[in-house]
Amino acid sequence: MTAVDDNRYLRGAPVAQRILDAVREEALAATAEGWKPKLVSITVGDVGAVDVYVRNQRRKAEAVGFDFEERNFPASVAAAELEAAIHGMNADPRVTGIIMQRPLPPSLPVRTMQRAIHPLKDVEGMHPSSIGNIVYNELDLAPCTAAASVELLKSTGLELKGLEAVIVGHSEIVGKPIAFLLMSEGATVTVCHHMTRSVAAHARRADALFVAVGRPRFIRADMVKPGAAVIDIGINTERDEDGKERVVGDVDTESVKDIASWITPVPGGVGPVTVSILLRNTMVALRRQRGLYEANYGAS
Repeated sequence: MTAVDDNRYLRGAPVAQRILDAVREEALAATAEGWKPKLVSITVGDVGAVDVYVRNQRRKAEAVGFDFEERNFPASVAAAELEAAIHGMNADPRVTGIIMQRPLPPSLPVRTMQRAIHPLKDVEGMHPSSIGNIVYNELDLAPCTAAASVELLKSTGLELKGLEAVIVGHSEIVGKPIAFLLMSEGATVTVCHHMTRSVAAHARRADALFVAVGRPRFIRADMVKPGAAVIDIGINTERDEDGKERVVGDVDTESVKDIASWITPVPGGVGPVTVSILLRNTMVALRRQRGLYEANYGAS
């Protein structure tokens, strides 16, 4: 089964499954040796907005042999109290990785909470040290969405060395990490943002175009180079004439699919791969924690 179908859609499910199969094999071996992976999901306040994501994470984690625990805190929780709870998880040898579900209440600064998670348990790849390591080509704990996007590009079989890549969107956890991940593969990278004078001119040069701006259908057919690979990372909700909501990306898929050689659908593209990367990162974290333990106390 390939990731690309006859309609040029670059679907995430086959790529995700390949990653999950490898994770499951490694997780079962680690469990047999007394090192069962465990993820802890932190939510604050009403979990309705993220419930579907948490359920999906639980389902995929348990399918590959992980333990999964949900920790919900009231919306009124003080920042110091939540940090203390995170520090307790950092110190718990049974916890391999910690996931901070967003959004958080305004009283809880996201960056402060993310910093509280120890880099060894930062399976989302969002701790400043995890992101900083990418600059030095230490890529195995990259932010999940960024890593998933690059993984999808690799699945096309395109040669990344010398590839002209353009990223529309420069967030700290998606756009910028994608740029460093691509540069590590030898691609030539341009990053566009809200001060870029002509996004269209840059986008039309791209052999691979990554889009993460949070604007529905922002990229149109006339902004895409014929034959390009288009990775749509956007998730937007639109309401049609009948009042029904649907999820669309940052790319006008219907028009662009006739120009591009590959395009990720929304939903069904980057999302499934992101969860599999989260679980792959967990195994990276487990290997690091086990290595540190055995270096200090000897092999178990």
